[in-house]
Amino acid sequence: MAARAFQYVSNYPVLHLSHKYFSSTATRLPTVYEIREKIKSIVSASQTWRPDVKRSVAGVDTPIVQSDLAQRTMQDSYSEAVIPLSDPLIREKYINQFSNLRIGRLLEDLDTMGVMISYKHNMPDPGQETSPLTIVTALVDRLDLHTKIVGVEHDLKLTGNVTWVGTSSIEVAMSVKMLKDGSEEEIVSTTFVNVARDSGNSRAGICHPLKATTPLEESIISEGEQKKLLRQQRTRDSLLKNAPTAEERELVHSIFVDTLDPGVSSFSVRRMPPNSVWMESTKLKNALLCFPQERNIHNKIFGGYLMRQATEIAYTNAVLFCRGRVFIRAIGNIQFKKPVEIGSVIFYSSEVAFTEDKFLQIRVHTEVEDVKSGKRDTTNVFHFTIESDSALPRVIPKSYGESMLYLAGRRQFLNFRSRNEDL
Repeated sequence: MAARAFQYVSNYPVLHLSHKYFSSTATRLPTVYEIREKIKSIVSASQTWRPDVKRSVAGVDTPIVQSDLAQRTMQDSYSEAVIPLSDPLIREKYINQFSNLRIGRLLEDLDTMGVMISYKHNMPDPGQETSPLTIVTALVDRLDLHTKIVGVEHDLKLTGNVTWVGTSSIEVAMSVKMLKDGSEEEIVSTTFVNVARDSGNSRAGICHPLKATTPLEESIISEGEQKKLLRQQRTRDSLLKNAPTAEERELVHSIFVDTLDPGVSSFSVRRMPPNSVWMESTKLKNALLCFPQERNIHNKIFGGYLMRQATEIAYTNAVLFCRGRVFIRAIGNIQFKKPVEIGSVIFYSSEVAFTEDKFLQIRVHTEVEDVKSGKRDTTNVFHFTIESDSALPRVIPKSYGESMLYLAGRRQFLNFRSRNEDL
C-alpha cells in the first residue's frame, strides 16, 4: 500500500505552487536551509535565542472548527527541495567514515521538510505570510532505505505532500531521490505524522481538511486512515500493556531453558549458549546537555536533532557489535512523547534487542531530565533495523524485562521482513 502512495508522490510534476514560498526560480529547487529559514518567517520566529521569547502572530486567529477552513488538495502541499551534496562544503556534514551518507543528517532534513509541507497545506488565504499554527513532529511511522549503500557524490532531491488529515494531525509522505546522470533513483521513502497546536501552544490547532481529486487520491487518503487505526492497534497490543502471545511465551521459555546448565538442577545457574551474547552486554549510553543552538522555531530542542543523535548512537552500537561495516535499512515507529526544553539533559540508552542472520534490531530509549527538579521522563523510543556484512551471534535476554525487549525487537524485525521479502 505504501509503495503506491510514494509512487504517487514521486510522479507529481514540478508545480509552480511548490516554489510559491521561496525566492527561487522555476529551474532551481530550494535547499533545505532555505526551507528552514522560510519556516522561521512563517511562524515569525526570532533569529536569536532569548529564554523569555514568546511567539506573536498579529492579525491571524486560530479557527475553532474545521468546517471554517477551505479544503486543500494533495497538489497544494506538494513540495521539492535539494540537498546539494555536490558542494564539497555541504557534503562534509553528510559523510560517514565509509564516504557514504550519514542517515541521521538526512533525518534532520526530512523533519524540516515534513513540517514545511504541513505548513504549506495549512497556510491561510493568499496574501498572508504567517500561520496561526504551531506544527511539530509527533511520529515517524516508518522510514525505509531501498539501497544499502548511499553515496554522497550526487545531489539529493526531497519530495513530498500531505496524504491524510485528521482534525489536528497531518500525515506527510516523502521520498528522497539521488540525482545522477540525468535520472532520479529513489533511495528513501518515509511517512511522518505531525500535529498542530495554536500559536500559543495552549490547545490543539485545526488543520485544513484534505480532499481527493482522483480515485488514486481517495485510496491514499483511505490508506492514511487505515494506518492511523493500525497505529492505535499497535499501541493497544504493546507489551507494556498486554502479555506476549502464546507463540512468544513459548519462545521466551525455550530461550530460558537453553541457558540453563544441564548438569545443575537449578533455575538460577545460567550459561551462555554457543554463538550467543547476553543482551545486557550490548548496551551503549550517552548524555547530552541541550543548548540553544539546537532549538527549533518554538524554542524547544529540534526533533530532527534528537533523531540524529539517536540514529548515530544506534549506528555506533551496531558498529561495535558487528565489528565491521553496517547499513541502516529501516527506522520504525519513532514517537515524540514530550518536548525537550533548552537546558535539560537528554539520556540515550541503546541495546541490541534482537538478531537474525545478518540483521539486528537496536532499540534506543531517550529520557529527558529537568536539572532543577531532577524529574525524568521518556521523550522518545526508536527502533532501528540494521544489516551487517556477515551472520551475527544470537542475542540472549536474561531477565523478564529483557525478554520483553527481545520480543518487541522481534516484532519490529518481522514487520520489516514482511515489507522486504526479497532480503
